[in-house]
Amino acid sequence: MSTPGSGPRDDDADDTTPYWARGSYAPNWRAGRPAADDDTRGWDETTARGDARELDETRELARAAASNRGDETDGPAPDATQGTAGTSASDNARRMAGGALAAGRLAGQGVRGAARLSAGATKASLRAARRASNAQGAGESGLGRLMEVHALSNAGDAAVTVGLAGTLFISAQPGEAKSHVVLFLVLTMLPFAIVAPLVGPLLDRYRHGRRWAMGATFALRGFLCWVLADAIERDSVWQFPAALAILVASKAYIVTRSSATPRLLPDGMSLVRANSRMSLAGVTGATIGGPLAGGAVALFGATWAFRAAFLLFVFGTILAILLPANIDSDRHDGSLRAPKLTMPPAVVAALRTNTGLRWVSGFLTMFMAFLMKTHPLPGWEDKVTTLLAIVVGAAAIGNALGSVAGAVVRALAPRVVILACLLADTAAVVVAAVHFYLMTAVIVGLVAGLGQALGKLALDTLIQDHLAEAVRTSAFARSETVLQLAWVLGGIFACIIPTDATIGMYAAAVVLLTWTALVVAWNAGRGPRLTSWGRGRRT
Repeated sequence: MSTPGSGPRDDDADDTTPYWARGSYAPNWRAGRPAADDDTRGWDETTARGDARELDETRELARAAASNRGDETDGPAPDATQGTAGTSASDNARRMAGGALAAGRLAGQGVRGAARLSAGATKASLRAARRASNAQGAGESGLGRLMEVHALSNAGDAAVTVGLAGTLFISAQPGEAKSHVVLFLVLTMLPFAIVAPLVGPLLDRYRHGRRWAMGATFALRGFLCWVLADAIERDSVWQFPAALAILVASKAYIVTRSSATPRLLPDGMSLVRANSRMSLAGVTGATIGGPLAGGAVALFGATWAFRAAFLLFVFGTILAILLPANIDSDRHDGSLRAPKLTMPPAVVAALRTNTGLRWVSGFLTMFMAFLMKTHPLPGWEDKVTTLLAIVVGAAAIGNALGSVAGAVVRALAPRVVILACLLADTAAVVVAAVHFYLMTAVIVGLVAGLGQALGKLALDTLIQDHLAEAVRTSAFARSETVLQLAWVLGGIFACIIPTDATIGMYAAAVVLLTWTALVVAWNAGRGPRLTSWGRGRRT
């Protein structure tokens, strides 16, 4: 037998086999040219092209049969028109179903993507807040953790405030019953009457257990929030005692936290900056806790604001207990004997100046609420809520700006900053009295909020810097009591005077001018002595 492609064709091959499929011709056919040997001289290009077309047609028929195999039936072949229409309808149905499935998958992917994006944004915000609180060594010293605890405390207190406003004190409408408001203001003084003489010295004696003291204030508030929610639902007599105990525990936490801040101060950070960042953390917590409680009230009922506060206080309890151990004083520093508190002159002067700032804050809070409800500005008669929100929002913005303006207190003497804030408040009130309209109302709210925040920041720094650790908690308890008393007196003054813009603002201006003159005289050593405020030497 000859070699394929070089000798005669295989005579033993079946004659029915096409010649183009025989082994001796396949390589040369695929090449599209005749074989090289003498036995293939009959091959020409025409035959090759015909065979190629025949092969292509065979392949096309095979592909068509394979594509239509699903439409084949055992019965007679369908009409050509019907088969085409049926195939077309089936294809359209399959395409529509596939499109629907694709759309569903895309929608699901979109929902999952949005959820992942939201979760990612929340995590990113939390990480950013955590990085900010732990900056400049605050994370290593434990100050960042204390800021987180403070944010949770303010968030819980904001939720409690929302709950109290919507339940116990909902009947206290300023324009209808000022006596109810006065009663509420007086009740707010009771926690301070307990904290100052009792809680402050107690915490000073056992300052080696500050973590547990702060954790106890959180746990007590959480428990009382749940009790208060149940008492309100049952209309129990325990409503007001539980609310009062929550306020007492909140003030106990404030004085303990303030006295503990210097223990966690990192190297290279001033007390002013630490207090400023602490105040900003509190503002952030309040802006989270308030809307959270509002959402719980909208979804489940008025008492669920207290249950939302319960959850916040539970988390705060855990974080407070897990604070670094160096927040506690050494055990041998504690004494069962109550330390004697003597306020240095610098702290006394700052406290007196802050009293004026806190008085104007309480006055404006109540007076603006009465005024905007009963005598709104011209053109705002149908937008009382919006008008009040603008004024209150201006005060909130000023407070936030004061919380982050620690550089001002660092650059200037704290006493100078506080006195400048009091003079600015007095000037703003005088301008509003002379010409009261929306812009002056916004300005006086902004200035009052800014002055209150800056003044409190400077006062806390002075107490932490000028007082020994053994009496620091008692000093904060006393200062918080004095400032709260000033705020309450300002609110009561707003309830007593006529609800008239000119009369009210002129009366406030007279009070502030008088108090500013007294403060200047005290700073010069010529004012009347107030020995009950504890003038004395630095301890």
